[in-house]
Amino acid sequence: MLDGLSLDQLRTFIAAANEGSFSAAARKLGRAQSAVSELVRSLEIQLGVDLFDRRGRYPQLTASGNMLLATAREVIAKVDAFKSQAKGMAAGLEPELSVVIDVFFPIHVIAEAAKDFRQQFPDVPLRLFVEALGGTVQPVLDRRANFGIVGSLPAMPPGVVTEPLAGVMFLVVAAADHPLAAIEGTISRTELAKHVQLVLTDRTDLSKGREFGVMSPQTWRLADLFAKHTFLINGLGWGGMPSHAVRTDIEAERLVELTVVDIPAGGLRLPMSAAYRSDVPPGPAGRWLIERLKICSSAR
Repeated sequence: MLDGLSLDQLRTFIAAANEGSFSAAARKLGRAQSAVSELVRSLEIQLGVDLFDRRGRYPQLTASGNMLLATAREVIAKVDAFKSQAKGMAAGLEPELSVVIDVFFPIHVIAEAAKDFRQQFPDVPLRLFVEALGGTVQPVLDRRANFGIVGSLPAMPPGVVTEPLAGVMFLVVAAADHPLAAIEGTISRTELAKHVQLVLTDRTDLSKGREFGVMSPQTWRLADLFAKHTFLINGLGWGGMPSHAVRTDIEAERLVELTVVDIPAGGLRLPMSAAYRSDVPPGPAGRWLIERLKICSSAR
């Protein structure tokens, strides 16, 4: 019998509870009061539960009705979301937006854009991955991500289109008690080569055989930027980091910015881009997010 429940019954039940009377619910729904009363009563019969106490001037929710009201609202909300999502898909809107982000890109910029994205596309789930080097491109190539935010892989594979975003400042740092921190002036490559360099490693083969920014034959390779950050603070080596990730540590004198040959004072700007397959360009939600990230990142 419960299989015969209708959305019309649930919507009418919710309206009666919200408006406080069957007559007010009828006006709200543009229906006759008798029709509203009949729908609610038929729902009660099917459920085997009294939803309203009708002994007073106005119907009052029973304890059971109050509990079932919350579930009814959840059901209607999910149905409305289902309809909205289907409507968006019919119009070309992505059913889900997957984005892979370069670990160097400021996550607070992503969060800022995501707030607006949720308001603009409430029915499109957002799935984010954080990777480095080729890890930002491989999910795009494999069609596991709609687009990537790429910075630390300078050469794009064929079939990938890029659009520029604002760059990220990249600093060379070491712990305050690291031997390199005591050197005044520009540090030469010869001196850098005497110490372990902490380097991010690629989880994919897209950068195989190529090195980016490696200046020392002594390298420790980590696949996680947060691990690299911790190793740097603990004096286990020197290395490059995005400025936004180490600014607080430099101010607190846990880390020191190194003046290194071939890197300008104040750091090196690392270009960032949105990258996607040329045969699968971003849909409405993806295009909106890319344009929003351009605004967010350029305003930093």
